[in-house]
Amino acid sequence: MRIALIHALRASVTPINEAFARLWPQAVLMNLLDDSLSADLARGAELERDMTPRFLTLARYARGTGADGILFTCSAFGPCIEACAADLPIPVLKPTEAMIEDAEAYARVGVLATFGPTLVSLPPEFGRPVETKLAEGAMAALDAGNPDEHDRLSAEAAKSLAGCDVIALAQFSLARAADRVAKATGKTVLSTPDSAVRKLQRLLG
Repeated sequence: MRIALIHALRASVTPINEAFARLWPQAVLMNLLDDSLSADLARGAELERDMTPRFLTLARYARGTGADGILFTCSAFGPCIEACAADLPIPVLKPTEAMIEDAEAYARVGVLATFGPTLVSLPPEFGRPVETKLAEGAMAALDAGNPDEHDRLSAEAAKSLAGCDVIALAQFSLARAADRVAKATGKTVLSTPDSAVRKLQRLLG
């Protein structure tokens, strides 16, 4: 199976490729990166008017290369990804949908993010109230080449979610901090890459 991975953040590339290597090494992967997507959204671009046409272009290109499934890895673009799923006859997954399904087993869900717009678009997708927390400065630390500081800031921010039953990590890039978040909070931690790979494998494998 050929899986297209479409990224809006450079930091998302390694975590999902590592998850595939561990969980579904037989899959043939292609990676498409447009890091202007997240930058433009942060500058105020509107999802439906400005971003959806760009997402459709990327998804159609991936399909044209022979992709059997598409996984987007940035969680701030839910409506754009839904438009792609409606447009193509193959599985097109939001980065967090599989993790949200896994979180259904828990009563109180906390969502940790490092990219502010994610906490606008993602929480409604759970279909119930969730607690949220932004790990301020963590993404900047990762972009600056300081992954340990990213993990430290993420774990520190997650402590405010300690009243939840499970902590869902909203970004693929946050998966690297999963163990540290679990240690800091004593809670079960769900990461988007592992959940997403398992769902694609069920759908296509």
